[in-house]
Amino acid sequence: MSNEKLIFTSIIFPGKESETRGLLLVNSIRTFAGSLSQLPIWFYVPKVKNQVSLNTQEKFSQLNVRLSRFEITDDVLSFPFAPDVTASAIAETEAAGKTGLLAWLGANTIILKEPRHFLLPDDKYLGYRPVHHCNIGSLYNDPADQFWASVYHHCKVPDDRIFPMTTHVDGELIRPYFNAGILITRLEDQLLAKWRDSFLSVYQNPDLLEFYKKDKRYAVFIHQAILSGVILASFSKDTIQELPSNYNYPIHLFTEDVTENRPGKLEELVSVRYEGFQDLSFSNGLLAEGEIVNWIKSQLL
Repeated sequence: MSNEKLIFTSIIFPGKESETRGLLLVNSIRTFAGSLSQLPIWFYVPKVKNQVSLNTQEKFSQLNVRLSRFEITDDVLSFPFAPDVTASAIAETEAAGKTGLLAWLGANTIILKEPRHFLLPDDKYLGYRPVHHCNIGSLYNDPADQFWASVYHHCKVPDDRIFPMTTHVDGELIRPYFNAGILITRLEDQLLAKWRDSFLSVYQNPDLLEFYKKDKRYAVFIHQAILSGVILASFSKDTIQELPSNYNYPIHLFTEDVTENRPGKLEELVSVRYEGFQDLSFSNGLLAEGEIVNWIKSQLL
């Protein structure tokens, strides 16, 4: 194995918005990630008719980013977040023998400080953050509903693996529901391959299709639900590590944050998530000033 501490990985799609997100993530790693700033970065792009623009390809090359295209069927490509699940498993397979840790990040991530907690202790096999909202999650003190009972059944989750987890911004106590946009994994556990295999074998199951018909959120977030089931089936609570609340902070939900960990200013955060580029104007009350916000503005010019 090489001596790389970690490899950063993500997915983008051909098109200005997705490519801009990817470049923003890459530039933030190279600029603000401290001792981790020069580690390998791998991006994956589904093989579709269009390709990533030559300008973006050149910028990735200048930043020493590996850009790889991968095969994907039309039905998987068109299902919400299914390409992400597929690409993460490919990244995991290709990283074997090159590093011990892989960071799978949503492309709508910006690194603001050295993410030192990505370097997991030897006795931890996954670094994670809870979901932002309860959303389709299951409140811990209520009986598991039919949807989650089905997920647990398909993923073969032992009953004694269920533990209380608090959502990132609405502070709800829920059954474990992991955010799929930040996963720090050890390669030998092949968690991401398990996620892909379970997802592809389950996501079109008739009992789940009924939920998609009732509420489209179930289709949008089934990838996260299956991820949660796979994690619970694979690891006990004492072998995984919740990353601090200043990782993966959803700046677009700042005004909805009712927790005691709500930040006062952007500079308190290690990494953030956003939905649209308008979120980076910081007009929602989160204080942002100085080097970081000026840097973000310069990247979006």
